[in-house]
Amino acid sequence: MSAHNNFKTLLTTFGAAAALSACGGADDVASPGEAVFAPPPVQAPPPSQEPSDPPQTSGPPEDCPPGFTNVGTIVDRTGATLRSCQLPSLIVGVEGLVVPAREGIVYAISGRVDVGQDLGGDVNAPRTDRQRGTLTIEAGVRLYGSSGLDYLVINRGSQIFVQGTKDAPVIMTSRQSIEGTTTEDSIGQWGGLVILGRAPINTCAGTIPAGDAQCEAQVEGTNAFYGGNGPADSSGSIRYLRVMHSGFQVAPNNELNGITLAGVGSGTTFEYVQVHNSSDDGIEWFGGTVNGRYLVLTGNDDDSIDTDSGYSGALQFGIVVQRPNGGDRMNEMSDVSDRDPSLSPPSNPKIANFTLVGRNGGGAAILMNQGANVQYYNMVVTRPIGSITSGSGVSCLDVDDAATTGRFHSVLFTCPQAFDDDADGQAAALFAAGTNTVVGDTSTLTDIFVNGASEAAVPAYADLKSVSPFFQQVDYIGAVRDANDTWWQGWTCGLTADSSC
Repeated sequence: MSAHNNFKTLLTTFGAAAALSACGGADDVASPGEAVFAPPPVQAPPPSQEPSDPPQTSGPPEDCPPGFTNVGTIVDRTGATLRSCQLPSLIVGVEGLVVPAREGIVYAISGRVDVGQDLGGDVNAPRTDRQRGTLTIEAGVRLYGSSGLDYLVINRGSQIFVQGTKDAPVIMTSRQSIEGTTTEDSIGQWGGLVILGRAPINTCAGTIPAGDAQCEAQVEGTNAFYGGNGPADSSGSIRYLRVMHSGFQVAPNNELNGITLAGVGSGTTFEYVQVHNSSDDGIEWFGGTVNGRYLVLTGNDDDSIDTDSGYSGALQFGIVVQRPNGGDRMNEMSDVSDRDPSLSPPSNPKIANFTLVGRNGGGAAILMNQGANVQYYNMVVTRPIGSITSGSGVSCLDVDDAATTGRFHSVLFTCPQAFDDDADGQAAALFAAGTNTVVGDTSTLTDIFVNGASEAAVPAYADLKSVSPFFQQVDYIGAVRDANDTWWQGWTCGLTADSSC
């Protein structure tokens, strides 16, 4: 199956799901940095508080499960009337709150909902004057926010367990999405998900070293802190989660993303996650060590993936598809060590087996700056020629300063312009220094995310395990080996014409 079709195919496929207006982030401004801490051991999620109700045969349930507030009903896109049950503003306790999957019920996030109270950055000596919390969300549950300031925060020392499945993912979205009034360009309709951990960051105050319990920062978008002394900190487990139509600009350069992972540790499970149509970044990592796999970023209006503040985790198997009418960079890999050498270690993301499918316009497909040290393996980066063949918004790689470094091994670029060489040809030099790096003929531009002949011709990197033990060794580049590779099917939306969002 060839992966090389004209861009019209992509617009048709992605148009049913891509929905973002022009209120995205600035082209050349990196998000401010954040902070670090350590984790409690991963605990099994608590059992459901109540047995499941029997299926409803007519109308919504009369009331909500214990722990929720009945806030009336909502009519969904199918015309069904659903009971709306609101989460409390603060969730505490080891058993915390279970959001049960009940027929005829959706769950409302109103204002800022906190899971636990901030226990500080020391995993070995958490604050005793505050309570931790646990939030467990069962498979198939739908939660929604109604405005940009409706969002969910998991504070340091607390945990979230998203128990979605391939056939029944957990969905966090907007009220408009539930009601069926969203369009291709609907973005910023509620806040998003913020997870704060105690893993190290490098944006410490004063002379505090990275990895110290006192090294912390305030997270972008709200008044909460992250960072600490626990690289293996656990914020819980997230599997099969879809976040849609989120993101909100609280102030200039201070936004809520689709998902914010700030100081999140490697004890956290983060896999099978889609962010669709965020008004800011899809997922932003501020420091921390959390790893992730099977990630899908579609239609996000600013950067699909943004890393900062000393992030050092590994990410494998990811699909990024920009929408025709919006999207800046597909990767913005930043740090702050070029501004202050005492802020160390620098960000060191390790990314393997991603396919990035971009649009013309916006920024470079990959921007590396501010002293970040990024490693790419088994990558495919492409964008259509369209009506633009040179200049801003058509390149695969832009490296903005001499302090920034990186590695490229088994990487295929097919863009109208391979490099923006802002730092004396540094982008081209870094790319050429790798092994099996290929600048493809733009006549074979890839506009879908399933590998074709050009991708199959590039040898895969042979020793991913030496880069990170988290990586799985594979013999292909890109996110999707061929038409038989279906890890993305069933739980995502918007990647094919028959799966709209």
